[in-house]
Amino acid sequence: MVALKVNGSPHSVDADPNTPLLWVLRDDLGLTGTKFGCGAAQCGACTVHVDGSPLRSCSAPVSGMVGREVTTIEGLSSKTAKTVQQTWIDLDVAQCGYCQSGQIMTAVALLEFKPTPTDEDIDQAMAGNICRCATYVRIRAAVHAAAAKLAA
Repeated sequence: MVALKVNGSPHSVDADPNTPLLWVLRDDLGLTGTKFGCGAAQCGACTVHVDGSPLRSCSAPVSGMVGREVTTIEGLSSKTAKTVQQTWIDLDVAQCGYCQSGQIMTAVALLEFKPTPTDEDIDQAMAGNICRCATYVRIRAAVHAAAAKLAA
C-alpha cells in the first residue's frame, strides 16, 4: 500500500512502488484529466504539480510521492489556476484539447512562480509541452492575458 495526498485528500493505493504516478492517478483514483502522451516525460500531457512544481507523472514512481502534495488538473483551485482556466476559454486556446491539461498545469506553475513573465520566460517554461495542433501563439497570449488579469 502506498499512502498519497492528492488534491488535498489522503489516499491509500495498492500499487507497486515503481508504478508511474500517472497510472495510479488515472487507474486507481479515477483522475483522468491527466493524460498519457509519450510515456517518456517528453510531451507534457501528463504534467501535475508536486509540492507546487510541475512534474511529468508518466516517469515519476508513485513511491516518490509519499509525504508530498500532488495536485492534478481536477484539483486546481487557486486564484491563479481559475484565472488561467478562464483565460484559456476566453481566448479559445484549445483546438483538439488533448495536451491542454498539461499546458494549463505548466502555465499555472509559471505564473505562481513568476507573475509577470516575458515571452522568453513563457517559451522556456512551456517548451516541454507539445501541442500537436500548434496552438503555441494562443498559449503564449493566454499566459500574458492571465498575468495581466492577475496583476489588475
